[in-house]
Amino acid sequence: MITPVTAVQAATSQQTAGPSRSSAITSDFETFLLMLTAQAQNQDPLEPMDSTEYASQLAQFSMVEQQVQTNDLLSALTSTLGSVNLNDLASWVGMDVRSASGFHFNGQPVTLFSHADPDADATKLVIRDHEGTVVDTVSVPTTATEFAWAGVSSSGDPMAAGNYTATLESYKNDRLISEKPVAAYNRVVEAQVGEDAVLLTLQGGQVISADLVTAVRTGA
Repeated sequence: MITPVTAVQAATSQQTAGPSRSSAITSDFETFLLMLTAQAQNQDPLEPMDSTEYASQLAQFSMVEQQVQTNDLLSALTSTLGSVNLNDLASWVGMDVRSASGFHFNGQPVTLFSHADPDADATKLVIRDHEGTVVDTVSVPTTATEFAWAGVSSSGDPMAAGNYTATLESYKNDRLISEKPVAAYNRVVEAQVGEDAVLLTLQGGQVISADLVTAVRTGA
């Protein structure tokens, strides 16, 4: 039975051995390259190296090179995974996150968030479907920062379930002066490690960086 102290010592020994093995392989690779180059430069022109033997040495050189690259990739992957706690990833799943990445409409009213330009005297909420086609335009107060979209068109027809985006257009003297993306809450169904950020998959299939999240709340 391993005591806690022994376990720590064993783990430390393994961590120390990892970089040493990688360093040794890299050193062997460089030595092999120097020897192969020297052999090619100093061979007798009248009795050149047998082509089969030379090809075999080149194959060995390629194998060593691939092993060095593999070790570098594994080290980078270990470093990436080690910087992210899996419990942190799990904590995202099931949460509702607010971002300006669009929203999923399933027949229930959706609360949207944005704010008008300070100089605006009129604002319009513009809703687009997943193809970017405008499906609804609603005049809203310039002082409002939250908007409830019922999911029906101006003619009263219900919208189809799916992914939508929204923008808030600000006008002054009937002239468009700004257009801002509108944020909404979406449920997180998956969290994973990206190249340089945690990636969140939302219930509508959108994938966003966790850096784009502006608010989080417990999923209902």
